[in-house]
Amino acid sequence: MPNIKQAKKRVVTQSFQRSKNHSFKTEMRSAVRKVEGLISEDKKEEAQDALKTAVRKIDKAVSKGLIHRNNGNRHKSRLHKKVKNLSA
Repeated sequence: MPNIKQAKKRVVTQSFQRSKNHSFKTEMRSAVRKVEGLISEDKKEEAQDALKTAVRKIDKAVSKGLIHRNNGNRHKSRLHKKVKNLSA
C-alpha cells in the first residue's frame, strides 16, 4: 500500500483506467466476433456493415494504445479477406 499522497491517487486512477481499457477491449473483441459469426452464417451484407463497426473499434483501440498498430492492421486485414471471400 502506498504511503505518499500522489502514489495513493495513482492507485485510484490506474484502477479506473484499467477498467475503462478492459471494457473498451471487450467491445472491440465483441465487434470482431460478431463479424466472424456473420461470416460463418454467409450473410455478406450484414457482415460488411458489422465490419465497418469492427474496423472503427480496432482503430480506436490502436489510437488509445490498447493494442499495437501491427496487431490492429492484422485483425483488419484478416477480417477484410474473410468478408471478401464470402459468396455473394
